[in-house]
Amino acid sequence: MDAPRRGERPARPVIAALGNAARAFAQLLGQGRLADQLEKERARWFVWLPAAFGAGIAAYFALRVEPGFATAAALSVAALGLATACRKASLAHAAALALLAAALGFTVAKVRSEWVRAPVLAHEMRRADVTGVVELVEPRPGRGERLSIRVTDIARVAAAERPQRIRVRVMTRREALKPGDLIRLRATLRPPSPPALPGGYDFARWAWFQGLGATGYAIQAPEIVAPAAERGAGLVQASREWLERLRQSIAERIRAAVPGESGAIAVSLITGERGGITEETNAAYRDSGLVHILSISGLHMVIMAGSVYAAVRLALAAFPAVALRFSTKKWAAAAALAGAGGYLLISAPSVPTLRAFLMIAIMFVAVMLDRQALAMRNVAIAALVILVCFPESVLDAGFQMSFAAVVSLIAAYEAARERTEEQDRRGWLRAVAFFLGGILLSTVIASVAVAPFGAYHFHQSQQHALLANLIAVPICNLVVMPAALMTLVLMPLGLEAFPLAAMAKGIDAMTATAYWVAALPGAVIHIAEISTASFALMVAGGLWLTLWQTRWRALGLAAVGGGILIAGGGERPDILAGRGGEMVAVRGADGRLAARGARSGSFELSRWLQHDGDGRKTADVLKSRSFRCDGVGCTARAKGVQIAVARHPAAAADDCARAGIVIAEVSLPRSCTEPRAVIDRWTMRREGTHAIYLANDTPGGTARIARIETVAASRGIRPWTEQGNALRPAHASPD
Repeated sequence: MDAPRRGERPARPVIAALGNAARAFAQLLGQGRLADQLEKERARWFVWLPAAFGAGIAAYFALRVEPGFATAAALSVAALGLATACRKASLAHAAALALLAAALGFTVAKVRSEWVRAPVLAHEMRRADVTGVVELVEPRPGRGERLSIRVTDIARVAAAERPQRIRVRVMTRREALKPGDLIRLRATLRPPSPPALPGGYDFARWAWFQGLGATGYAIQAPEIVAPAAERGAGLVQASREWLERLRQSIAERIRAAVPGESGAIAVSLITGERGGITEETNAAYRDSGLVHILSISGLHMVIMAGSVYAAVRLALAAFPAVALRFSTKKWAAAAALAGAGGYLLISAPSVPTLRAFLMIAIMFVAVMLDRQALAMRNVAIAALVILVCFPESVLDAGFQMSFAAVVSLIAAYEAARERTEEQDRRGWLRAVAFFLGGILLSTVIASVAVAPFGAYHFHQSQQHALLANLIAVPICNLVVMPAALMTLVLMPLGLEAFPLAAMAKGIDAMTATAYWVAALPGAVIHIAEISTASFALMVAGGLWLTLWQTRWRALGLAAVGGGILIAGGGERPDILAGRGGEMVAVRGADGRLAARGARSGSFELSRWLQHDGDGRKTADVLKSRSFRCDGVGCTARAKGVQIAVARHPAAAADDCARAGIVIAEVSLPRSCTEPRAVIDRWTMRREGTHAIYLANDTPGGTARIARIETVAASRGIRPWTEQGNALRPAHASPD
């Protein structure tokens, strides 16, 4: 559903619901019943702990200036003192404990940011001679591969300034290259890319927590200096390299048995390596709502572990002397836990994979201890462990969507538990109907739960995801993942071709479904950027709805409705000037962007269109006739303001005299003072993309500049912005 635009009349039912919710909450406060209500929910207090902890982490990342250790410690000490001073089991004590959890989250995020501190390349380097150890080899669609390298030396770079880890695209693939090999190559290196526009996704921040200090591309094939077998390495490092070589070997054997894209998807589902999947197929899975199938997550981990659990219980049931004397479900749970751990090691652990393993581990441990396996408390423990170890995960879309789906499904399961107690006594037809109905209901619940996150992070909504999942998920559950398990079991015997053949058939069916659903009319709706306040309100409402158990949980719907109500109609920039002036866009009278620039700036433009909720291709936007260009520059108008884009010094004098806003790829003379705004090449390189907002005080008149936002100002002064990150032209994908 599209959010109301600014100036439109909100829907009366939504306003009425919000008003009723506000009155009900005020009545609770006025009658002193809030403490009583919280007391009824005492069993749920613990599950709010990771939510409060995550809120503190989010507060740390929201700051524009890096706080000191003293500030973080003072917050924790003050919150601890407040919690100690309050009377136990009181409303004030509960609030103080929530503040303490938030303060600890803030402190943990600060500690983590400093713990991973590593040098970041300060500026672009061409023809850099790099020596390092290969950590990861990722095949890319078409040709070549991407290497993650632990750097041992970069010529002309001091050790204190040398990145510890870099990621390089190599266009010529070497079959002999293995993780652990010491290699030498020559490459163009750049600092990790900053956002493409103010408030956009910050790849440099992600890279900071990965220890990634530079990205780039090789200009010659890598030379193996010492193979992994001839290198000496510590036990931990040697174990990591052995695991990576094992993953690579498994992937090569899968591709040998199942060539083409089906093999690439099989590799993704078994080892987590998605590099061989083409962008067209990724787009089809994404637009159909099936992209979660390509990433190893809870679905795959549950099927793998569940298959082991069921197989072991079935095998033990064949021996009555064992089945009647021992609790075989505990043995099966232990075997399933071991199987899930092995799958975790093979599948290149990510946050969703780690979350799924923790959930399954807690569930099977509960089975072995005769405790309830599926519970919200288990989800809370898994979330808390991940946030303590990797606090930056709170910003990750995968983390957010993964837990949103799981929490919503658990809440729905709890609500419907009594109605499903008779499931085992139903006939096989009803059991099949129950299975398919469960898939349908689970898909609906999970889709609704993750919709705000998809809109906020990816600016898209998949309208036919329910149809696609109803077809593809049973195939994945019944064919693809069981075949993947058999592949891993039979691979040491050299018999992996048989289960892989069945797996490939299932993958082909899923891929055909993805392409078919993605091609249906209205499959994808593009959504313009929604505000952080709107997103936070929807998330808070969702947590309130799912984490509480009594009737007041319905107040969460009011918060979600309020978030939707204020989601749309925000201001959008009228002019965007990319880094270095390579790409410039202006908003036309139709509200859509028109752009002019070099092809190297198309990555920036694609991000601008995504934030705009504009589904057009960059090539189509660049064909717009809103710009008039000659050999030295271009001109355009936005809300009556003349904009000049100077691409040669010869155009500077004329543009400075006539234009209201001058954007220059070149340096401008100091005498250029007549325009209302002058943005030259060095300003854009220093401060990043400029977003210019215009305002019309008089209808039909020439607009004035309301404000100018820059990437540098929106990022602030943080560890990941300190070492030259703002100097890199963001003209290419981080890949």
